[in-house]
Amino acid sequence: MILVAAGLAGLSVLLATAPRPSLPAFRVAPATGSSPTRGAVRQVAAAGLAGVGAYILLGGALGVAAGLAAAAAAWLVLDRAEPAGVRREREAVSRDLPHLVELLAATLRAGAPPGDAVRTVAAALPGPAADRLAGVVARLSLGVAPAEVWAGLTGDPALAPLGRTLARATATGASVADAVARLADELDAEARAGVEDRARAVGVKAALPLGVCLLPAFLLVGIVPSVAGLLAAIRP
Repeated sequence: MILVAAGLAGLSVLLATAPRPSLPAFRVAPATGSSPTRGAVRQVAAAGLAGVGAYILLGGALGVAAGLAAAAAAWLVLDRAEPAGVRREREAVSRDLPHLVELLAATLRAGAPPGDAVRTVAAALPGPAADRLAGVVARLSLGVAPAEVWAGLTGDPALAPLGRTLARATATGASVADAVARLADELDAEARAGVEDRARAVGVKAALPLGVCLLPAFLLVGIVPSVAGLLAAIRP
């Protein structure tokens, strides 16, 4: 029973950590129709396996209560987790943003106006971060005031630092090129720190799956022989 419960718990963890399909933010993609269904099925399956595993492990009325609690907890964790597609999109934008801002600073130092510099950089450095600037380029092309465009850019979580920098420099009359150059240095430092943090987190994230995989072997090799020996010793 313990091995079955451990196996179900491991399968529940695998389902919970599997990528959840979703549409990336600020992108228009063709709807597949099956992606939301697969995500819902995975969530239901993970919650069900967690509940069944808790019931098998404890049994009786306590097992029923523990199973319901485990299923509810698994459902809430999966429901609040950031979808894998959104996370990958956010990480891709964060990786590209320092290079985009650095190129923008160089373009501004070359004498290009901020609006023209943004258009040039978005065309010269295609990628997730440049795709987020498509709306900015379109609004500038329609003649919207740059200050209004920069203020609207702060609503994008990924591009908010760039929007705030451009809006503040425009409002105060400070050098836009210098402000963007300082932002490029800050983003580059943050990117390096993020890489180091992710490298350190690999071991922590791998602990739970490895523990679940090794649990059945630990029970068979360590617990079962000890219990069998204890029963044999106390048996008359």
